Amino acid sequence: MNGHISAIVYSVYIHCHNNHPPSKKSYLPLFNVLSTIDTPTSGSITIDGVNIKNLSDSGAADFRRDKLGFIFQEYLLLDSLTIFENIAVPLTLQKLPPKKIENMVRSLAEAFGIDPQLNKYPNELSGGQRQRASALRTIVKRPSILFADEPTGALDSSSATDLLNTLKESNEALNTTILMVTHNAYAASFADRILIFKDGCIIRELFRQNDDRRTFYESIAREVAKLDTER
Repeated sequence: MNGHISAIVYSVYIHCHNNHPPSKKSYLPLFNVLSTIDTPTSGSITIDGVNIKNLSDSGAADFRRDKLGFIFQEYLLLDSLTIFENIAVPLTLQKLPPKKIENMVRSLAEAFGIDPQLNKYPNELSGGQRQRASALRTIVKRPSILFADEPTGALDSSSATDLLNTLKESNEALNTTILMVTHNAYAASFADRILIFKDGCIIRELFRQNDDRRTFYESIAREVAKLDTER
């Protein structure tokens, strides 16, 4: 990577344009270095005042545990644990007091409307509810950056909208920075800033500014159509 990267972005959409289905090769280097999985060959990456390029392996692991969150297409919930226990896992790993964990989980679950499911097990929930629980498990520790890799890819349209609203609410209410990869213009329209990748490079950048979501969606669709004519 050239120069310095300041990870002070809110919601980001990355559209990989070179393949159908798009290749993950375009954005994986960015994801990997921002999430401390890989180390950049030059420059620096500063998150919460920490230059993560200088972290040791154990320091990077601790940083991921405490400062970063991840949401994937797969729910990755533990079937033997209740939804409450699943959401509490990151806080347990941080060795927080049990009472504080309970308060944090219940407060977040109530705020995002999942409290009726807390005593249920993952196999008792719909796909959308499981993905929502998976998102809250990541959000509960208040990460500095939440990485979302195609989070709506396995969901129906209603469940996808619920999840996107959850992410948007966490961005606004909890000031959580979200870096989301999606090839879906509808999902992208929930973001504030869009980076469009091609062959590993950023070739376009869009900002929502004062547009409502529908207007922003139309702008994204026009931009993607324009790229199609340039192939």
